[in-house]
Amino acid sequence: MSLIVIKVGGDILKDDAVVAVAADVASATARGDRVLMVHGGGPQATALQRALGQEPNVVAGRRITDSAALDVIKMAVAGKLNVDLCSALIAAGARPIGLHGASSLAIEARLRPPRVVSGGGSDPIDFGHVGDVVGLNIDLLERLFAGNYVPVLACLGCDPDGRVLNINADIIANQAAKHLGADHLVLVTNTSGVLREIDDPTSRIERLTVAEARQAIEDETVTGGMIPKLEESIRILGAGVGSVHIVGKLGVGDLLREIDAPGSVGTALLP
Repeated sequence: MSLIVIKVGGDILKDDAVVAVAADVASATARGDRVLMVHGGGPQATALQRALGQEPNVVAGRRITDSAALDVIKMAVAGKLNVDLCSALIAAGARPIGLHGASSLAIEARLRPPRVVSGGGSDPIDFGHVGDVVGLNIDLLERLFAGNYVPVLACLGCDPDGRVLNINADIIANQAAKHLGADHLVLVTNTSGVLREIDDPTSRIERLTVAEARQAIEDETVTGGMIPKLEESIRILGAGVGSVHIVGKLGVGDLLREIDAPGSVGTALLP
């Protein structure tokens, strides 16, 4: 029996891949695995902002979350997308429970202070209602696991004063895996794994140790958005997470196959 944390982004929630993920989650829980899901929804939040006449303010790839933007994220992410993902899991035979930070502090957060970020210039940037994960309500999650439920966390945290904060879904998934001591963290992306050649899916690297991942970053075998994923994966492997899997282009059965045979479908990062 494994504890598995699965993160899906907003792009995946627009794709048929969500059906395959839901089917494998149902199969995993049926065989006794404990599964927690985390999802984002950046593309959908951006589209809703524009439909409401707001222009998203993004600095160095990070959304400035003012009060109006936060309301949109609540509606798009903790609202429609969480419901839609839970309904896909229901259809597959799983038992999802939709949650967010304000669900009994399922994701406890604190406000992120202004900070200098790469690509954002030399001055500290105030990102508004954006938070960092302080902890999770482990008691709540363990009670759900015991009932064979699948917690489905939208990427919103909350502080003890009831302030709701936007948090990157990758950060929540990584912290959830760390705090729960997960056996597997699965990052479902738009690519089939870490690629030696970004436009060649056949160049997928099946397995990487921490040392090999560091070398791949140093010699620029990996570039762009895959670099922060690898860097964060290295950190949480050092914190006790068993393995990290970067996968994409999934069919039914692929996610479980990757968990049971690391590197068979995506890229597995191992200590």
